[in-house]
Amino acid sequence: MRLPRPLENLIDQLQKLPSIGPKTAQRLALYILRLPSEEVSQLARALIDVQERVFPCSKCGNLTDSDPCPICSNPARLGNSLCIVEEASDILSIERTGYNGRYFVLNRSFKLMDDSDPAEMNVQPLLRILNEGKVQEVILALNPTIDGEVVSRFLATAISGHNVKVTRLAYGLPIGGDIEFTDEITLRRALEGRKEF
Repeated sequence: MRLPRPLENLIDQLQKLPSIGPKTAQRLALYILRLPSEEVSQLARALIDVQERVFPCSKCGNLTDSDPCPICSNPARLGNSLCIVEEASDILSIERTGYNGRYFVLNRSFKLMDDSDPAEMNVQPLLRILNEGKVQEVILALNPTIDGEVVSRFLATAISGHNVKVTRLAYGLPIGGDIEFTDEITLRRALEGRKEF
């Protein structure tokens, strides 16, 4: 059965979103079709508004609608700690831990298999922050993948000329996980990073 062309188009557009397959896109499209016109208009306005008004902070790269972003402009944030993340969405996760330092967002994930080269990364904004002399520790909070490891090493080398401590997130076993089902690399890193009880 062929669907009306506007509905097919909406399904096609929804499938372009991450983790949305054909069935989920179809369910969402049919749901949107049943919404009152005002709610559909609000959704459309929100999509256009976010595209036009949200941009990376000029200091840290976090997504914001004001420059500098609320984190950079907050005087209560600790300036001696700088957490480097791949995407602005990573900040949301780290904020839930109670971290109260500053951030630097790469706004790019590197896929070395796709010929991404960390040397293409513009590290000058990061080095400008470090040149201010306030940062004492840089926390590399990149994804625990081979790509994240390569980028972390590249950044650590770029930072090495500054008098700062470079750390990275610890690796280990997840709470509630079973050792039996843990991969070898994670288990090895958990053993290497063990602490006194």
